[in-house]
Amino acid sequence: MTSDVLVLGAGMVGVSAALHLQKRGRSVVLVDRRGAAEETSYGNAGLIQREAIVPYGFPREFKKLWKYAFNMLPEAHHQWSSFFGNAVWLFKYWRNSSPERIAASARAARPLVERCIIEHRALMEEAGIVDMIRETGYLKIFRTRERYDQYLRQQEEIRREFGVGFEELDQAALRKREPHLSAGQFVGGLLMPDPVSVTDPSAVGKAYADLFVRRGGKFITADARTLEATTDGWQVHTVDGPVKAREVVVALGPWSDEVLKRLGVRVPLWVKRGYHVHFRPRGDAVLNGPIFDIESGFVLAPMTRGIRLTTGAEFAHRDAPKTPVQLDRLEPVARSMFPLGDRVEDKPWMGARPCLPDMLPMIGQVPGHRGLWADFGHHHLGFTLGPATGRLLAEMMTGEPPYTDPYPYRVDRFR
Repeated sequence: MTSDVLVLGAGMVGVSAALHLQKRGRSVVLVDRRGAAEETSYGNAGLIQREAIVPYGFPREFKKLWKYAFNMLPEAHHQWSSFFGNAVWLFKYWRNSSPERIAASARAARPLVERCIIEHRALMEEAGIVDMIRETGYLKIFRTRERYDQYLRQQEEIRREFGVGFEELDQAALRKREPHLSAGQFVGGLLMPDPVSVTDPSAVGKAYADLFVRRGGKFITADARTLEATTDGWQVHTVDGPVKAREVVVALGPWSDEVLKRLGVRVPLWVKRGYHVHFRPRGDAVLNGPIFDIESGFVLAPMTRGIRLTTGAEFAHRDAPKTPVQLDRLEPVARSMFPLGDRVEDKPWMGARPCLPDMLPMIGQVPGHRGLWADFGHHHLGFTLGPATGRLLAEMMTGEPPYTDPYPYRVDRFR
């Protein structure tokens, strides 16, 4: 089998890149070891985060760093067994989380984030699933006045610079919006009206992959680690023989560096792991939209399978054994604020968010390797940004004028 482009990885990022290349006349083969959207793209809060221009930085206050190091806060967990593998990357992440560098990353991310809903909606309309979008916004709730006031000041600055709107909600407004929430625990909330959500992010990714196949694309099962250069392009090996193309896109999320390393390309990619589990609501309890408990660091989101509880970050090696201690700590907190019933799954899901130190993705050609392209490292925003970065990459690969300057996302920016 021969095509114009191999796209390695069928998560939201890879499927979106494949669709945008296909729309521009390229024959594309999508390659994954599993089905579409069954890895990182499966386990998120289902948000398309139009408000998330300012990235999640690493804390710089000594008190909070101390608590992170000794797992004293439920929003994060550090595996000491992975410390030596984590240390260099964590230092780079910390260094890039200064106010000046966070601001620079936010300005660079803005053109991508501003297009996230536009590009998702376009693909959803083409796939016939636009009814999956829920105009829910995103509710952030606060337990202490100090944290609320601090966050409010930050949001005012973000609104002034980036135009991200929000609405303040008192306890009465919280009760009106979410009648089954124990609003008395909270001093108030901030409603972010711009984001939208879906009840099954994996189903969205699979619908995009189905659209790709209906339009003539090929989706094959293969190991991306078999990628190798040929005299006129690239190939991966399958049980039925090699699949070849002139160009290849590495969109493997947290596994991207593994493939590139085999080609002599090193990138400072690391992961933040995260967990989720679903609960049945008790009685007739209804959650109307995703809720982020700021102090506790978790999200409750209504999903097809039930109420999904998603954790914050776990700093551990990508392939280290699961340690879902955050879920065990957070479940009683979540139950106290919303009437959760039994768990739906016997075991929690775990995934890995692919992260780069400056919290921006890598999009573009890999220097020194003709026809090798990158589209990975989306931090917490792979589901949100997949269609937007897929379009940008396709424009670059096909010679169209890109909708924004791709320079901030270049592959060699850490050299």
